[in-house]
Amino acid sequence: MTNIDQLSIDTIRVLAADMVQAANSGHPGAPMGCAPMAHVLFTQFINANPKNSEWFNRDRFVLSNGHACALQYVLLHLLGYKVSMDDLKNFRQLNSVTPGHPEKTHTDGIEVTTGPLGQGIANAVGMAVAERHLAATFNQPEFPIIDNTVFAIVGDGCLQEGVASEASSLAGHLELGNLVVLYDSNGIQIDGSTNLGFTEDVLKRYESYGWHTLEVADGDNDLVGLTRAIETAKAVKNKPSIIKITTTIGYGAAKAGSAGVHGAPLGADSLAAVKKLFGFNADQKFVVPEDVYKYYGERAAQGAQTEKVWNELLAKYAQAHPKLHAELSRRLEGRLPEGWEDVLPRYSPSDKALATRKLSETALSALAAKIPELMGGSADLTGSNLTRWKDAVDFQPESTELGNYAGRYLRFGVREHGMAAIGNGMAAYGGVIPFTSTFLNFISYAAGASRLSALSKLRVLYIMTHDSIGLGEDGPTHQPIETMAMLRATPNYLNFRPADGNEVSAAYISALQHSDRPSVLSLTRQNLPQLEGSSIEQALKGGYSLHTYGSGSKLDLLIAGTGSETSIAVDAAKLLAEQGLTVKVVSMPCLELFSAQSDEYRHSVLTPGVPSISVEALSTFGWHKYVHCPIGIDTFGASGPYLELYELFGLTPEAIAKKALKIVDYYKSTPVPTLALEF
Repeated sequence: MTNIDQLSIDTIRVLAADMVQAANSGHPGAPMGCAPMAHVLFTQFINANPKNSEWFNRDRFVLSNGHACALQYVLLHLLGYKVSMDDLKNFRQLNSVTPGHPEKTHTDGIEVTTGPLGQGIANAVGMAVAERHLAATFNQPEFPIIDNTVFAIVGDGCLQEGVASEASSLAGHLELGNLVVLYDSNGIQIDGSTNLGFTEDVLKRYESYGWHTLEVADGDNDLVGLTRAIETAKAVKNKPSIIKITTTIGYGAAKAGSAGVHGAPLGADSLAAVKKLFGFNADQKFVVPEDVYKYYGERAAQGAQTEKVWNELLAKYAQAHPKLHAELSRRLEGRLPEGWEDVLPRYSPSDKALATRKLSETALSALAAKIPELMGGSADLTGSNLTRWKDAVDFQPESTELGNYAGRYLRFGVREHGMAAIGNGMAAYGGVIPFTSTFLNFISYAAGASRLSALSKLRVLYIMTHDSIGLGEDGPTHQPIETMAMLRATPNYLNFRPADGNEVSAAYISALQHSDRPSVLSLTRQNLPQLEGSSIEQALKGGYSLHTYGSGSKLDLLIAGTGSETSIAVDAAKLLAEQGLTVKVVSMPCLELFSAQSDEYRHSVLTPGVPSISVEALSTFGWHKYVHCPIGIDTFGASGPYLELYELFGLTPEAIAKKALKIVDYYKSTPVPTLALEF
């Protein structure tokens, strides 16, 4: 270990401890313990240009144990990213770029939002998938345009989470040799020693997954061993690598090696002692020696030079392979192909009744042919989700003889949570648009990751089928009731429940147009008719007046429907019209898009002064904002043929019409309230 290495490592330790002490909040232990491995990684291996943090062929770094983010912020500052010393001083403060856990949308140089443990390593798997796919698609002899490594630091807690196991298992199968994970094995978690509940042999587990495993016994001091281990890992091209690095949490502190240093400031006395131990002035705060700035500045300059060489190679690539270069440039600029919307089908009422999952298959197949960056798969439900187009090639290592890395269809296996987190990593990497698929009810398995899709503003498409009691005999274990309410309550989500083919096409258009929002497409197993009055253009507004039934000059009732219940609402309106009422049916495939429309438009659809009901075979939670009386299911479902279930739960045209008459009668003598629609 050279003097500058030791000085740099100690600077990182002290600076991270200063940050936590100033904030009176945070986690000093992991940054202090991980400082040696992070120093080696960032000064010897990671190729990136801090002056252009979006350079596409940079190596990616993920801090999976995001509570250790003081470590990452210090490194970003030393390297010259847009993280100033004042930003370090404002750690965990309102509106700072150094929040309590790394956020992709807040801080220059942060690749993914981490904090919920296990998500980061699973994101790293997704990044590695995207890199291998883009390399297979665009690289040519003498032109390794896409050629980078994904590095991650993880902790014991990350490897205890199921999402990490799901993603790691798939990574081993996929032979992702571009993924290197540094495992900070400090033997401590919040409750105390990992001996309390985590005594497995992690490296044997990862070996069984198909990973290449290494170990560094003294992660506190052995920089040579750390360097050799990372070099060895990078040299293995047919397996992801995990390096178990034994460290001391809170190295140098009075409570080092204990849970006491995990999630609380060191305290003034202990911090002063640490500074003295490492040769710093105990009375000074937030100090970086000039030699450390110089050393990290030299590494940053190397990164800038590496990008310069890459840009020169890219220019030659443009001359040698102009079509590939044009396609790559389009993707990196975030532009979708010209005329992509035009490939989506349009429907009329005379067209055949089909399940919206089948209509989705048609739409997805058309889009896959037009948008080559569209890439994804299913959690072992391909035949049910209908997500694989006819000429799709599986993303598989060639050694399996099941596909290749240029393939765009992923077999996620029964790993819903891992699938969603991998999708986030793919979206964060760039150059691909990921979709994932399972039954709607099982997005609950993936909620930890799907929530981060929204928080991170990532365009991930969740194609969810079997979206209600309409799935029938599988029963309440598979029938979503509360699921859509949960998704609608999640900020920045677009949740679609299309009622027919036009609305399915609109859902895909909107999902792809919104590059900063994830979308859920909630699709039926049962056939639905193509509706009179539906259109792609109207559906893109999230809610619209579908058709009015009856001959009166004044509306007696408004019925809002979504998905499979919109056609039921139409039939109920027809029954009511036969009894002399005038009823408007509103289709509301996406409440989020509808809520974003102008006051005037929303007034025109949900007509004030008219009694209103909604019909949806899901929880009624959230509907009181839009209608006076929501009709739905606020219990669990049941097992049986789906038509019998609809009758059981009162979701037939006759049952709805009967209830609607009572509502109309009630409001004949009671003023109709204007709902709080944020007008």
